[in-house]
Amino acid sequence: MCVAAGLWWSGSITPRIRWEIDSFFLSAQVDDNGVLSTSAWVELENQAFSPFTVTDISMAIPGLRLLPSERTEDDPAEITVRGDGTRTVTRRIVITDCAAVPHEPQPIRFSYRTWLVSGSSEVMLDPWQMTGSGGSVPVAWQRALANVVCDKAVSGEF
Repeated sequence: MCVAAGLWWSGSITPRIRWEIDSFFLSAQVDDNGVLSTSAWVELENQAFSPFTVTDISMAIPGLRLLPSERTEDDPAEITVRGDGTRTVTRRIVITDCAAVPHEPQPIRFSYRTWLVSGSSEVMLDPWQMTGSGGSVPVAWQRALANVVCDKAVSGEF
């Protein structure tokens, strides 16, 4: 029992990860075909002692599509985070329908590998704070991301 608890706590069985998408750097990009997308910087923080490798990141959210890794330095196919370390990677998100993105929080799914096991899990990101004339309100991360990118796309930059 003590060994199992120690392995669990160390992150050897299930990684202890904190995820965050940095909204500060969001931009709207429209390609020659009219496809609206953004680059999202995803910060992974390993809150355990054992390193882990993220082998896949995916999401099934209406109105959004996470593109596969471009296999570059900023967007590697597999991401290894050492024990008690952090790693930031870039992922491309296509906004297929601004209005279809749900208002309820939606998870991101990741597959991982530790030195002991492989598995998958879903992570719910913290809500973003949207500020308006009435003050600040929490908004589901994916709805806030779509709002920012869709607003930038129609703001006159294009």
